[in-house]
Amino acid sequence: MPTTPMPTTPADPIPADLIPADLVPARLDREAGYALLAELAGPTAAATLNGLDGTAPGFADWIVTSLFGGTYQRPGLTLRDRQVANLAVLTALGGVEPQLADHVRNSLRIGLTEQEIIEVVVHLAPYVGVPKALAGLRVATATFAETQRADRA
Repeated sequence: MPTTPMPTTPADPIPADLIPADLVPARLDREAGYALLAELAGPTAAATLNGLDGTAPGFADWIVTSLFGGTYQRPGLTLRDRQVANLAVLTALGGVEPQLADHVRNSLRIGLTEQEIIEVVVHLAPYVGVPKALAGLRVATATFAETQRADRA
């Protein structure tokens, strides 16, 4: 069955009654998103994005623009605070080990210590369960070892 392509821009403006009067538009800064991603993820970011774009064209750009160029740009939390939250939620979710390892590396890159990262994960045990905390510790430990090997090379 043929499908009709979705328009890239809305044909009609958003009805005024759907927009609250005090709504603050979301700020999306694509350049700031890519700059922040480079700061956080370093040289591995480009390879990750290129690989993802080959599979799902445009998805990587959407992630960087909306997440790193949007959510991360909001006031109220420091980059360090955001990384602590990321470590906690990814550990709590479980099953997202590659992303958790990325955020362990990112956390180290912005100045969190190995001990601080470990304490974030240990602190979670009574809230998310010992198995998820243990899995998070395994990811963190393996990532620390990988980072140390890379630093020696």
